[in-house]
Amino acid sequence: MTIFKQSKGFWLSVLLSFILFTVVQLLLTGGILNSYYENMIIFMGINIILAVSLHLIIGITGQFSIGHAGFLAVGAFASAVITMKLEMPLFAGLLVGGIVAALAGMLIGIPTLRLKGDYLAIATLGFGEIVRIVFLNIDYIGGASGMQVTHMTTWPWVFGCILITILVIRNFTNSSHGRACISIREDETAADAMGINTTYYKVAAFVIGAFFAGIAGGLWAHNFYIIQPSNFGFLKSFDILIFVVLGGLGSLSGAVLAAIVLTIVSTFLQDYPETRMLFYSLILIVMMIYRPQGLMGTRELTSLFKRKTKGGSKDGNHHTTA
Repeated sequence: MTIFKQSKGFWLSVLLSFILFTVVQLLLTGGILNSYYENMIIFMGINIILAVSLHLIIGITGQFSIGHAGFLAVGAFASAVITMKLEMPLFAGLLVGGIVAALAGMLIGIPTLRLKGDYLAIATLGFGEIVRIVFLNIDYIGGASGMQVTHMTTWPWVFGCILITILVIRNFTNSSHGRACISIREDETAADAMGINTTYYKVAAFVIGAFFAGIAGGLWAHNFYIIQPSNFGFLKSFDILIFVVLGGLGSLSGAVLAAIVLTIVSTFLQDYPETRMLFYSLILIVMMIYRPQGLMGTRELTSLFKRKTKGGSKDGNHHTTA
């Protein structure tokens, strides 16, 4: 009976997402939403993918990574090379971008994920800067001048990638592998003592997160007419980190909600970059003082609609599965 209820909720969520897709598509094709709002929606979708992918690394596995912009850059340039240089379709570009970013995640993850805390953060930050500098010196992709890319990213492509990203990471989190990652987040020493291969699961989470960041990079590259290595500096990594922290570490719904809210705010304040960063700073200060666990904490939106049971024993562990 419990499995039936879970599957019913799952298919209801999928149905609601397709209804949302249809409504937005009708508004776009009908001209009610112009190109400005279409670009904002696409950018919002890309940020959702980035936030959810980093949520798996930081919120679920507890690995403090601030080099996510490096995987975004790898996916962006790899997909652009596939579509522009090799003249292959967008699907191939996105897939290759995700795979190359995943390989980069494995390459950096195996030696660095034995580190913890601040040391891991510094290592991943260094990785992101190395990627940016390497791309600056590759003439094949335009070097510092960047690379011209044809606009191919559309709302259906973005929606499909969002749906796949959320479904994969949600199912991974609720599986035995996800519970192993959560145990590493809660107490890595205890998890290791219980026989969990902590290094394997940390690298696995890193690779999966990097894969979807690479797909987001492919969508990013084909949404703008030119991509430059300077677009993927360490400040971009901090922007993605803010989505996860503001939404709540361990909450997938929180990461999605924060990405939506901050994208809207950033879009309307894009003519005032100093004001935008000031607004970001004030939000983080207020959140850390009054709600350090973030908007959703470790809870999900679905838990808000569930009936409360006496004693609260049935949902006491709900937050651990994020």
